[in-house]
Amino acid sequence: MTTALPLLETPGRSLELPDRAREGLATTPFGLYVHVPFCATRCGYCDFNTYTADELGPGASRAEYAGTAIAELHRAAATLGPDLPTVATVFVGGGTPTLLPAEDLAAVLATIRDLFPVAADVEVTTEANPETVTPAVLARLREAGFTRISLGMQSAAEHVLAVLDRRHTPGRAVEAAREAHGAGFAHVNLDLIYGTPGETDADWAASLGAVLDAPVDHVSAYALIVEEGTRLARRIHRGELPMPDDDVLADRYEQADATLRAAGFEWYEVSNWARGEAARCRHNELYWTGANWWGVGPGAHSHVGGLRWWNVKHPAAHAGRLLRGESPAQDAELLDDADRALETVMLGLRLREGLPLTALSAAGRARAAEAVVRGLLEPGAHAAGRAVLTDRGRLLADAVVRELTG
Repeated sequence: MTTALPLLETPGRSLELPDRAREGLATTPFGLYVHVPFCATRCGYCDFNTYTADELGPGASRAEYAGTAIAELHRAAATLGPDLPTVATVFVGGGTPTLLPAEDLAAVLATIRDLFPVAADVEVTTEANPETVTPAVLARLREAGFTRISLGMQSAAEHVLAVLDRRHTPGRAVEAAREAHGAGFAHVNLDLIYGTPGETDADWAASLGAVLDAPVDHVSAYALIVEEGTRLARRIHRGELPMPDDDVLADRYEQADATLRAAGFEWYEVSNWARGEAARCRHNELYWTGANWWGVGPGAHSHVGGLRWWNVKHPAAHAGRLLRGESPAQDAELLDDADRALETVMLGLRLREGLPLTALSAAGRARAAEAVVRGLLEPGAHAAGRAVLTDRGRLLADAVVRELTG
């Protein structure tokens, strides 16, 4: 019995950059994102555009995926040219990129270098699940030019990993981080999730302690979000597991921040900490600062000069369009000035540097002054003309954004 997901194809469309989107193309920071949509199993909390082998169905092949990604890279270069932007960052995400052979990932990166001008200090990241890498794989990725790796750890507690449907054993993520460091990766990140049903204070403290035992210079910590349609959501709706508690989530965040700061990490985005500026994820900073990027792969999103578009989601539809010489874009929108101003506030306020008060409307500036009085924005920064979240403000970041943009 097959469990392949239905392929809902939509008519192909062409993608051309309007003159407005090309303005500043050569001078605006630019990155490439490559989405690898494959996973060995589906984690219970995940609603990303990923597929297990049983879900793929005909017309989508992991073995042929590197060729599909390379075909889209050629389309990207043709669309962005003739004056191509310099690639400052490359991020290979998923899914589980390291389910592909290291040689395939190396071939994708080599194609990028063949097609685009690439910065001498380019940051090249791959995500990886700890159980899918070995010292030999890591050495080959480093040899190919990958400079950064982000490993999905989530927790050091076995029962927490079980609730999340994670396959790796406790300790494997830290071991993989050590292997990556030994292979020559200067920048290693571990991802954590807090607030999983059944997680105790001691479990979270142990997870943070395990991270600090690893040779990492970057940590991402995210509150568990229960997404509708996931296995975790169904278990909670059936009463098998409790919903994450907001007060517990706040306590976990404060504990993470205090622990990481004491160990020499500083927050630079609400959910991300780094050992100094050089350890920050420059690719993610492109997203947060409204720069340009091209997303390769099924379901990948792109943004160039205010034009945003997204690809068809199913790998077979994506591959089929490229095989027929069509754009894989499903739809696009051209952001107006108001849209871009709103996104500047929504994303910029989450950063350690905050944003200038001039980015806010008159009403937003008045509310910012009120937020200072309530302890949500730093008074010193406000006096200097910037809106910067306080420690308490970070706990309520989404609410502060709504206030300043409402």
